[in-house]
Amino acid sequence: MGSTTRRATVVRLLIACALAALSLVVVAPAASAAVEEGSGYRTTPGQPWGGRDRAYDWVGSYRVGGKQVFCVSFALKAPDSGEVYRPGDELLTKWGDKLSPEVAANISYLLLRYGDTESPDEAAALAHLLHSWTAAPRSPADLDPDKPFTEIGYDVDLQYGKLPASAQQAVERLRTDAEANRGPWTAAVAAPEEAQTIGTPGEWTISVTNAAGKGVPGVPVALTLTDAEVDGEQTVTTGEDGTATLRVVPTGENPKVSGTLSAPAERPYVQDPVTTDTQRVVSTGGEQALTAEATTQAVTPPGIVRVAKVDAATDKGIAGVPLRITAADKTSPALGQDGQPLVGEDGKPAVVTTEGEDGVVTVENLRTPQEICVVEVSPPNGYDDAFDPANPPSACGTVQPGETLVLTIENVADQVPRTIPAGEKPTTVAQSATTTSTPVGALAGMGVLAVMVSGLVGLVARRRFTRDR
Repeated sequence: MGSTTRRATVVRLLIACALAALSLVVVAPAASAAVEEGSGYRTTPGQPWGGRDRAYDWVGSYRVGGKQVFCVSFALKAPDSGEVYRPGDELLTKWGDKLSPEVAANISYLLLRYGDTESPDEAAALAHLLHSWTAAPRSPADLDPDKPFTEIGYDVDLQYGKLPASAQQAVERLRTDAEANRGPWTAAVAAPEEAQTIGTPGEWTISVTNAAGKGVPGVPVALTLTDAEVDGEQTVTTGEDGTATLRVVPTGENPKVSGTLSAPAERPYVQDPVTTDTQRVVSTGGEQALTAEATTQAVTPPGIVRVAKVDAATDKGIAGVPLRITAADKTSPALGQDGQPLVGEDGKPAVVTTEGEDGVVTVENLRTPQEICVVEVSPPNGYDDAFDPANPPSACGTVQPGETLVLTIENVADQVPRTIPAGEKPTTVAQSATTTSTPVGALAGMGVLAVMVSGLVGLVARRRFTRDR
């Protein structure tokens, strides 16, 4: 403010100032204690009022109670240094008029984004815009230099012209920023569209859009996660397009991401002070909390079943044997990683066929944990005698997340009839064996000695589905 002072004869008249903590202070022209200029500029000469010239105007912030404030009612005295604040009414212009929705939204936005600035250019620009929007003259009469400080308007053009060029540039930048990004804002969190796996990161997005539906850059968003962990910091900041991407690792079945941010409120608000004989306080309403969240489902890592079909006597693999993949009851189908039953074209549990010298078939991408049974559909050539259609050879086990379950099914070969004396009937002896264990010989032939861990998430590999025989 200028060096000229007035006696405190108008205690009822108020001044509005904006706290960096998103508040405004309204003060009567009584003497202020330990008022401190903050960031900004002294512009010369000052705008005259009360029939007197003034050496300079202070265009910038003040320090009040350890906080940065901005005055919004030109020519009234700066706030006291020890103000205490509590909620009150809506902020009006110096003339008692209601702020337009656009101006109110601009003030709330600028105080939210620049209220704590330490840049003299930005502080001066913000102070100039606040005075321009709340104390601009209604007519040339409001700029009469003989008017007292309670009635003088803010000479917008004169004051702008006295600002340094860098501050003038900041005025235009802040004005454009407010017009583009003022509230109300909308926040949203989006979970990945693809299925999520526990322990495997997926990309989530957080977006903040302004009143025009465009992305707002540079907005810090604090994260809260349930059944999930995030790679990196618990706070992210939106980029130029108003979005932030984060890699979230599900730790449970229902991962949820919540984002909380400070957004500009619809309009500023005043509040009454604890000490009512000297001042009032105006809370900008410039800040409101926005929260957005999204949730999805995650499943355990898929498992693999590897089945070997071997000769009971030689441990040699048997290729070309059809095996049905079922649940524990040996009747219903097993489940894939997507939770869907594994069935063939006939709607029955899927059938796979052993291959190669080892007589092995591998089924991947299975839901875990689940008990899997592999049931022989029909015997290979030379193993018919021991095959019981009512109780076919089978093997069962539980496939665990990210692991490979190794199963073995043995077959007893048909016995060649012995040569017997004339008159005796030939006899053929055959045996059948079913096992859920893993013979060392068979495992050695497959190059497998135990349950193998796998992180594969692909489709069923080397699975060949056939119709029932």
